[in-house]
Amino acid sequence: MERAISVALFIPTVIVTVLLFAAVIRRLLGVRVGPARSLPAALLAMIVTGPVLTALAPPDPTSVTAGEGFLLVLTAASVASLLAMAVLVILEVLLPTGSLPGPVEMWRGARRRLARTRRYWTIVRIALRHGLGRFLRGRPAAGPDSAASRRRLARSLRAALDEGGVTFVKVGQLLSTRRDLLPAEFVDELTALQDRAAPVPWDEIAAVLTAELGAPVEEVFAAIDREPLAAASVAQVHAARLRDGTEVVVKVQRPGVAAVVDRDLDIVSRLAESLETRTTWGRSFGVRALALGFAEALREELDFTVERDNLQTMAAALAASPDRGVRVPAAFPELSSERVLVMGRVPGTALGAAAPVLARLDDQRRETLAAGLLDSMLDQVLVHGVFHADLHPGNLLVDDDGTLGMLDLGSVGRLDAVTRTAIGRLLEAVGRGDAVAASDALLTLVDHAETVDERELQRAVGVLIVRYAAPGSTAGVAAVSALLRTFTSHGLGVPAPVAAVFRAFATLEGTLGLVRPGFDLVGQARAAGGRRIAEAFAPQRLRGTLEEELVALLPLLRGLPRRIDRIGDAVEHGRLRFNVRLFSDDQDRRLLTGLFHQALLTVIGAAAGVMATMLLGSGEGPRTGLGIGLFPLLGYGLLIVAVVLVLRVLAVVLRRD
Repeated sequence: MERAISVALFIPTVIVTVLLFAAVIRRLLGVRVGPARSLPAALLAMIVTGPVLTALAPPDPTSVTAGEGFLLVLTAASVASLLAMAVLVILEVLLPTGSLPGPVEMWRGARRRLARTRRYWTIVRIALRHGLGRFLRGRPAAGPDSAASRRRLARSLRAALDEGGVTFVKVGQLLSTRRDLLPAEFVDELTALQDRAAPVPWDEIAAVLTAELGAPVEEVFAAIDREPLAAASVAQVHAARLRDGTEVVVKVQRPGVAAVVDRDLDIVSRLAESLETRTTWGRSFGVRALALGFAEALREELDFTVERDNLQTMAAALAASPDRGVRVPAAFPELSSERVLVMGRVPGTALGAAAPVLARLDDQRRETLAAGLLDSMLDQVLVHGVFHADLHPGNLLVDDDGTLGMLDLGSVGRLDAVTRTAIGRLLEAVGRGDAVAASDALLTLVDHAETVDERELQRAVGVLIVRYAAPGSTAGVAAVSALLRTFTSHGLGVPAPVAAVFRAFATLEGTLGLVRPGFDLVGQARAAGGRRIAEAFAPQRLRGTLEEELVALLPLLRGLPRRIDRIGDAVEHGRLRFNVRLFSDDQDRRLLTGLFHQALLTVIGAAAGVMATMLLGSGEGPRTGLGIGLFPLLGYGLLIVAVVLVLRVLAVVLRRD
């Protein structure tokens, strides 16, 4: 009974003592210290208090009065608190706050790592099952040397990507547009991956439709085809008819695809971070930023309300432009949700499988069709600021009359007026061969530091114009790649919207090559840019532009006399002042803070060294309970502190980066 009472009293005493030590330590340090650090430090202080008290107590404890005992206990607690504070400071130096996750985050991170590891092994098993294991060994593998073996390998790759899930299907979609990189057998097989992914059973699709529409499928649609028109990586599409007889298509998201995408994107982001950290080419291409942009675009594709709004915006943009023979389906917002999209049916055949349809068109008609698609894309980018960012062959339908229908507007880029103007200036400068104007437009488009060698950039851009924009040049993708390399070599960062424009036109080149083989993307873009320049300088357009500029400047012009009068009055009466904020830039503040910290550490280290020298030269001093002199003990401790601080300052000073 007495033992139980003792334990019951001991536990609350320990808890109260630890909390008291934690409060004192946090108060004395004067900074926010989390419970994960303050409570262990307080527990350490409580444990150390006993030995410190024993070391300070005289050999005969019975000779100590009550007042002396209180002072000894207070001194021991103070020393223990100082030791705990020193441990916290050292821990902050070695492991700064926030560098390690908390217990809850560690548990969640462990679960994510376990799921990620299982996904890694799943991907490896998929590759091995489809005969791709020899490409995972880290050594160059001999490629197939015949068309039949290439077709077999392409089928294996397509099946592996399809089984790998939506993220890897998206990789296949990107590769299917790069005929300049892959053999024809791979391109043909990966094109099939874009619209022939394994379909989801109807029962699962019907469950999604019922949950999203809030009613059984039979009550919403007069008829719906249970066999999908196409099964893509994110969703599959079914033909249907509304109650009023309107023919529509219903796009339904694959069940469970969001969780798989999150897991795979986590793998992709970690791989990109590793490549950017460990490889030079990864840093030059900014693979981490590319992975983030890819992840953001893919997550946006999973929300069909975004595509619904994009369809409406794109339809309005196409209606406001000249007829280019390009259209988009009409959306039905009242029947759409995050996982279901109902839109009007656009007749036609997917471009990747439209060879018979295109063969019935003559060369002139196919040239006009490709030029109209390019003009439509230029209108989207330069005029409306809303453009299809992933116009690969699977997202384009070709009708028998030669009109084109754009699908899958889940990935749409948006540009502000300043960016659109800069892109127009760039195209205009490239058309004139003006490297100075082109470099000025590029500096408006990209992120750059204050110190940019503009003259060297002008030379590099001039070389690119001569090489890729000269009459007869057809190296569209090569020109984009060379331009991106120029950006990285000059330390220029490409914002995500601008990168989306480059990616869209790189994808468009492969699509235009299917519409009209040998289509001159550079020449047609130069001609389209020239037409837009001529239209911009037409008399009626100049008058409208002048009126818009005057309307924009009118408020400034009206307030200008008043501002000039205020400045003149301030000068006349001696009240003119200039307000300059020192160290307003973050880099200046960081530099000053770093210098101050180094100076502070130097002063503290020097003071600790002087005090250590004085203590070591002052004899033994009072002896502790362990028989050790107090002055040597403190002197050597301060000497260690001085050496550590001086070495820390020297490490910062001598570091060459």
